[in-house]
Amino acid sequence: MTSMLSPAQSLPRDAERATLVGRLWQPDIGPVLVAVHEGGLHDLSRVAATASQLLELDDPVGAVREALRDERTQRVASLEQALANSDETRRDAQHPWLLAPCDLQAVKASGVTFIASLLERVIEEQSRGDASKAESIRAALGGVLGDNLAGIVPGSPQAAKVKDVLIAQGAWSQYLEVGIGPDAEIFTKAPVLAAVGTGADVGIHSGSVWNNPEPEVVLAVDSRGRTLGAALGNDVNLRDFEGRSALLLGKAKDNNASCAIGPFIRLFDEHFGIDDVRRVTVALRVVGPEGFTLDGASSLSKISRDPLDLVSQAIGPHHAYPDGLMLFLGTMFAPTQDRHGPGQGFTHVVGDRVTISAPELGALHNRVVHADQAPRWTFGIGALMRNLAGRGII
Repeated sequence: MTSMLSPAQSLPRDAERATLVGRLWQPDIGPVLVAVHEGGLHDLSRVAATASQLLELDDPVGAVREALRDERTQRVASLEQALANSDETRRDAQHPWLLAPCDLQAVKASGVTFIASLLERVIEEQSRGDASKAESIRAALGGVLGDNLAGIVPGSPQAAKVKDVLIAQGAWSQYLEVGIGPDAEIFTKAPVLAAVGTGADVGIHSGSVWNNPEPEVVLAVDSRGRTLGAALGNDVNLRDFEGRSALLLGKAKDNNASCAIGPFIRLFDEHFGIDDVRRVTVALRVVGPEGFTLDGASSLSKISRDPLDLVSQAIGPHHAYPDGLMLFLGTMFAPTQDRHGPGQGFTHVVGDRVTISAPELGALHNRVVHADQAPRWTFGIGALMRNLAGRGII
């Protein structure tokens, strides 16, 4: 992973004009808000104490650019060295490394936002989480659902008619309700400050035998509902747990180190905005310790609900987030490639290397471990407040 955790393998293709902000752990100091500039990471503490506070400014991009022109803004780390040291398997705790680029924001996620992943959720439900039954159910459902759902606008009169048809065919599902119904599935992915960054280990529950990565775009949204930037994310998912019961969604989604975001938040500016997000294709590559390789891709152009519609369903009159939120947009890629034998589909093994990438956002690199073996999450909100107060920046 060392060679992958380099600027060339981690930054957007147009990094020289991108406004990139993130968080750096500095030994003996703590988490520091930083901007990428000319091969270095520059301290933004004079602008904002946290990533959340930065996004609450009227003009975050202008504030970052002004800070980078100010001679008092210090270069606190080499980007190349910090990226290399972010590899958890080789980390030197005496030197800085990257964290998830968000902090006090709530971490929310959208589910069932692509028809392809919708089909897989229905399969999980009907198989009761048994991967060996997935292929036969997939074949049976494909004939019933495929043509019926293509091009359906969620919540439209046409979607309501399709719902009636599927109920009559005995094919209706709670996942179809959020997939083509008026209300999106929005859930809490991880507690505040629990997300890990690039290079970190990501955790799967040791009791899970059917699980997968979910490569996604993650929007950065402030408390007013303004969408101000985007990052990459891995919504690590336990298919067997959720398949047994949708009420196990929390256990399927929220485990130690089960949420990765990074490498940086790319702020919206004249070079990159929401229309670019709508065109992003997110690539996934999994390389296993036994030589297994999986490749896939998820194009936001095929999303069923517009990203800003998902934002409006996540925050608004009924949902307030005073520190903003990070919103996973969902994925169309649910891996089905057989790994351990015919009909067994895909599941992670410990030691998998996962790369989630997009030319506009860079690449997020992580290694898979069991959640109880990942570094214990201990730096919560209380620790952050004590740290910032001790440094005199709040």
